[in-house]
Parts: sequence; structure tokens; C-alpha cells
Amino acid sequence: MIKLPAKALKGSYPPIITPFTSGRVDYDAYAGLIERQVREGSHGVVVNGTTAEPSTLTIAERNKLVDVAVSTAKGRITVVAASGGQSQADTIAMTRAAEKAGADALLIVTPYFIRPPQRGLAQYYLDMGRRTRLPTMIYHIPGRAGVNMTADTIAGIADKMPHLVGIKHAALELALVTELLAKLGMEFRVFVGLEELSFPMMAIGAAGLMNAVGNLLPGKVARLADLTLAGKMAAARKLHYELFELNNAVFFDTNPIPMKYMMKRLGIIANEEHRLPMVPATPELAQRLDGVLKRAKLL
Repeated sequence: MIKLPAKALKGSYPPIITPFTSGRVDYDAYAGLIERQVREGSHGVVVNGTTAEPSTLTIAERNKLVDVAVSTAKGRITVVAASGGQSQADTIAMTRAAEKAGADALLIVTPYFIRPPQRGLAQYYLDMGRRTRLPTMIYHIPGRAGVNMTADTIAGIADKMPHLVGIKHAALELALVTELLAKLGMEFRVFVGLEELSFPMMAIGAAGLMNAVGNLLPGKVARLADLTLAGKMAAARKLHYELFELNNAVFFDTNPIPMKYMMKRLGIIANEEHRLPMVPATPELAQRLDGVLKRAKLL
């Protein structure tokens, strides 16, 4: 595994939502969201993560979002491009575009729907590793992709792909995190992909958060990451409980339906527009989310 600078790929990296206006991606609004992350203290951003609704975007739109993020960030924060798709051809195309745009690192999701065997996953990532030299992370999200990766498979890939530097782990299985860090060392960057496990997973050695709630409260989520990395566990635990209901609210409906509603409600975005088959919050969900925001003292 390549040696990264001590502070590289650590901290809070919110997966930024994609704003739409009249069915089109609103790139100006997106640039504003990136600027807000810089201003409020996030360590980086993830472009085209699950919260961005990437499966409703064209490859050209996904590539342009990376361009906008890089040009807006101007090196002030790290830009991680989620360049994975269902097909290898799409992943290659988006990975090359992200590298050309100046992304700092890649996050490549396990190919979804087809449920490949472990040996197929290993060959897939090793093939991608021959096509880029950017620091690369695996996006492990079995609930959406329908496939699990084992610690042995990931360690085997890391052994042959030096610039595989980490994983976003969006599953409840804390044991996998411990096993990976035991096999690959504490420098292997594990990012928390389930909001409710932000503090627990960092407490056992994860390097940071890719937490959708960072779209709402970038500063507070970044502070949770900073405190935990600094070993200030009592203060971090307090923030964990302050954020707990908001973290759960992300999953009151399919992400990012609740997130976009709450962002609109707080005036962060102008509307909660989605592309089909994603749809806005129902009146019942809106009322429930308003309650969460009020209890969090955000309304």
C-alpha cells in the first residue's frame, strides 16, 4: 500500500447531493454546495456517491459534476470522485474522466445487480488498478449492490494493487473493519458509510466519515471526525448522540429523499427535485422530518 501523507483521506467527506432544476442538473447550485463544504470545515467531498442519485445521471453529467467540484474546490479540500458504474466500460470511462479533471482520489463501487463471485471482484479491481494511479478506495455497499466482499478478498487486492488505500464500508458489520485493519494496518483508510455508525466505527480505527448528514451540518460532522481522530472520545460521544436522530432520519425513506427535503426546509437548496423513479417526500414524511429538525433546534 502506498504511503499517504498523515492527514490525507482522513476526516469528513460528505457525499454531496445533486440539485436539479426543471429536470436538469443545476451545476451553479452544485458549485455553491461545494463552496459551503469548504467554508464550514469539511475535509473533502465525495462526488457522485449514492446520495447524489448517480444511477439517474448520465455519464456526461457525472463527469461534469466532477469538473465543477474540482474547479470550485481549487485544492482547498480533497475531491473524491465516485467513478464506479454497473459495467466495467462505464467505470473505465468515468475513472479516466475523473483523473483528467484533477480529482484527488477515486471511490469505485462494487458492480451491482450481477452479484459476481469474490474472484471476479478481485480481478475487476486489479484491472481498474492498472488503468489509474490515483489513490483508490472500494465502495462496499452490499445493501444496494447485492454483493459482499470479504476481508481476505480486499487484502488480496491490496497486496497486488499498491494504490488501493481504503474502503467505504456501508454496512453494519463492524467485525470487517477490525479484520481489515488487523490485516492491512491502521493506515488503511476505512470510511464510515452508515450514518448511525459514524462514531462507533471511527472509535475502532476508521479514518473518517462519508456521512450524508454532512450535507445538512458540515461543521458538526467534521467536528465529530476531528474529535474522534484526536482521541477526545467523551466530546465525540456527546456529538454522536446529538446527531443520532438526524443520522437515523436519512433512512426514513430511500436516501436522499429525506436529505433533500431537510435541505430545502433549511434553505440550503431551492427545491427537493428528483428524477424518476425517485420522488419527493410525502406530506407524512415531511411532518416526521420537521419533528426531527425541531428537536435538533434547526427550525
